[in-house]
Amino acid sequence: MNIDFNADMGESFGMYVMGNDEKFMKYITSANVACGFHAGDPTVMKKTVALAKQYGVQVGAHPGLPDLQGFGRRAMNLTMEEIHDDMVYQVGALRAFVEAAGLKLHHVKPHGSLYGMAMQREEVAKAICQAVLDVDKSLYLYIMKKGFAGPVAESMGLRVVYELYADLDYDGDGNLVITRHHDVRKPEEVAARVIRMVREGKVKTTKGTEIAIEGTSVCLHSDTANASDIVAAVRKELEKAGYPVVAPKL
Repeated sequence: MNIDFNADMGESFGMYVMGNDEKFMKYITSANVACGFHAGDPTVMKKTVALAKQYGVQVGAHPGLPDLQGFGRRAMNLTMEEIHDDMVYQVGALRAFVEAAGLKLHHVKPHGSLYGMAMQREEVAKAICQAVLDVDKSLYLYIMKKGFAGPVAESMGLRVVYELYADLDYDGDGNLVITRHHDVRKPEEVAARVIRMVREGKVKTTKGTEIAIEGTSVCLHSDTANASDIVAAVRKELEKAGYPVVAPKL
């Protein structure tokens, strides 16, 4: 089984620097690039796309809620039309930079609270999926195999890549625990957890229980305090376990 390795990138903004994108690009196969609403700006978007091209990494759009101060991790009450239009706006902007670099946009992955809303509310999932289809029907949608988003995407004809999360906790119901800041994690423990998710399809929750989980792409966040050490450890263990680390083909 091939395993894709994706990470959220391009989250710096103006004079504010987030993460170490160049160090991350050496290890991942797909980059989810912030589109300016929750993080990133036009120049950062352009530079992140160029970096992905340099390292042969597939580029995806990472649209979020219009919430720079809260990094897109706070709940917002938007209409379905606003969600759709904000998605089209952000994905379209990144696609322009991708095509200017001579590449093709690979996927779309909602960010933060928008991602959670898509899991929990069918109408939000439909608005997001319709926006992706309106921009480019060939794009993949990256999402968890839980809640409304996956089934809605498949029913609407989108290609779906299901994700496993290396550095986020799952609650007792299998939902992601989304916080405004990510805690420090031990690289070896994160890597072992990823291998177990991939190999056995199981993960331990915050309740201490185990749940079944399924996916072919592993996500790691670049704003975790020791993320550079974690990304290297996870890539090493995936390859050691015999999993080809490659992105889904366009």
